[in-house]
Amino acid sequence: MEKTLTIDGKQVTFKTTAATPLRYKAQFGHDFFADLTKLIPLSKINLKDVDEADTEQVQELFRLMDFDLFYNILWSMAKTADKSIPEPLEWLDQFEEFPLMDIFPQVQDLIMKNLQTTKKK
Repeated sequence: MEKTLTIDGKQVTFKTTAATPLRYKAQFGHDFFADLTKLIPLSKINLKDVDEADTEQVQELFRLMDFDLFYNILWSMAKTADKSIPEPLEWLDQFEEFPLMDIFPQVQDLIMKNLQTTKKK
């Protein structure tokens, strides 16, 4: 499964396959699925309910977020789609803007495909 987004005027394709978790571990030295569990607390927060004027609420949101994790997951998915992309820092340096809060929700379904079971209930 793949999805192409426009980020900072550039077309970026994100893709997940069975190799994505292994690519993630080879690059970053962490288990993909274990790191995904770190995002569970964020799933309990409705970003639409976060009032930007409420400093305490925004600070709590940022405290729960591991930005490296977001960048690493996105790089792994982009690398799965396009083997020619450079190492993570070089790749991210290509973007003046990289709005995580806009990008990540659009690729969540790709991540969930790696977690779902085909077992019938």
